[in-house]
Amino acid sequence: MSEPNDHSPGAPKSARDVTMFPSRRSVLESGAAMAAFGLAAQGSPDAAMAQGAGAPDAELARLQAERRVLIKGGLVLTMDRQLGDFAQADILIEDGKIRAVRPDIAVSGDVAVFDATNRIVIPGFIDTHSHSYQGILRSIMPNGELDPDYNRDVQTTLTPAFSPPDVYAGVLMTALGMIDTGTTAMVDLCQISHTPEHSDACIAALRDSGIRAVHAYSRGAGPATRYPQDIARLQRTYFSSKDQLLTLALGVGLDPKLFAAAREVGVPAVLHLRHQSAPFIALGRAGLLREGDEYIHCNGLTPEAWQLIRDTGGHVSICAAIDMTMGHGTPAVQDAIDHGVRPSLSSDHGVTIAQDFFSVMRTTFTFQRLGIFERRRSGERGAPPLLTCREVLEFATIEGARCANLADKVGTLTPGKEADLVLLRADQASLCPMSNAVGTVVNMMNPGNVETVFIAGKLKKWRGRLVGVDLDRTFRLASEAREAVMRRAGFSVNLLG
Repeated sequence: MSEPNDHSPGAPKSARDVTMFPSRRSVLESGAAMAAFGLAAQGSPDAAMAQGAGAPDAELARLQAERRVLIKGGLVLTMDRQLGDFAQADILIEDGKIRAVRPDIAVSGDVAVFDATNRIVIPGFIDTHSHSYQGILRSIMPNGELDPDYNRDVQTTLTPAFSPPDVYAGVLMTALGMIDTGTTAMVDLCQISHTPEHSDACIAALRDSGIRAVHAYSRGAGPATRYPQDIARLQRTYFSSKDQLLTLALGVGLDPKLFAAAREVGVPAVLHLRHQSAPFIALGRAGLLREGDEYIHCNGLTPEAWQLIRDTGGHVSICAAIDMTMGHGTPAVQDAIDHGVRPSLSSDHGVTIAQDFFSVMRTTFTFQRLGIFERRRSGERGAPPLLTCREVLEFATIEGARCANLADKVGTLTPGKEADLVLLRADQASLCPMSNAVGTVVNMMNPGNVETVFIAGKLKKWRGRLVGVDLDRTFRLASEAREAVMRRAGFSVNLLG
């Protein structure tokens, strides 16, 4: 069985150079390969330095060493409707979890105090659909369309040319880029499972980056692929514990056997779904859909298909920028809302667009409002309400957590949840004076405002710089991988074209 291409009728035709790829042992176990694959460990001396600085950062070292951290005096948007928001409050993190959110928290004993004055604190963004291995292919087709460009160049030409080290470099670059821009969790559609070693490399990169992720094990190309049956090995080897940053799902096509495979190992199914209501409804009638399954794009679905998503407890991931830029179809933002499904947001890939969530949120906000204004101008009575900035921020946080089946862990700054949170600088000339915090985050900020990032209570970005990452080495790894893939595929790009 093989998962059909999510964008075109057939999977990539070949897996060129598969026989030239290093063995699993040489890629993942040898000392030299580990040096190439690895990052500076969080506990190393590098982790106690702001990236690029010449001297240890004592405050950072203290924050990393203490089991309790108190973030004081920030403007806190919890995204928890019961808890509410705070113009000024403190957040106590203990053993990686949020213990309290309220003004003037009093603490005693050992605690590292973090001054959040002039900062907006929000839950980390959650990107529910990324093809992260493509992180070494950023902006290779700035004007590209889905057909023929993406399907021909990325799916059929470049993707089969990836070796396991190339997969590692691509996923690592995507994950670090997400952390850098405030995204703390993602659903990674690993459509690069040419061999078990490719899958291992993808998981290794997610682990080493420190991001929270759902590894949606997906199809590969060539005779060495073990999709979907290799999911049993992956589950046994990497996902035996639920108390970790990485969880497992199965990327599927409209094939009952693939849904059955997901059901057999007890993981959610993740499906690209566009203009294919009839076969999807057939899956529902066969009883193969489950609560927690994820459906991506969802352009052009019938009311019956939408009702099936809602009634079975499915979740939806909308990629408005990719849908409009590359020609997938009209973004299904309003369709989802009309049918009682609160969507999550995603960036899809960086081949054409930026993957930061400020761009993703603004595109979604602007597109939905344009559609409603056009309906009003056409004379329609009772047109749906305009999206608000708060709703869009919910799509980017708590709805993302629900879509990724992580809402019990993250998505809001609720005591008891894990401390995935972002501090945004609000003391900048482009933002002051601030009149509305939610509107400032959604409509006025950009990745440059992301100052500090915590994932599970651990610092991943500090004072504007990633923590514990040798960026020069990482960039070199990515550049070498990009050149290797281009060479094998016989593909070239024009830097100035």
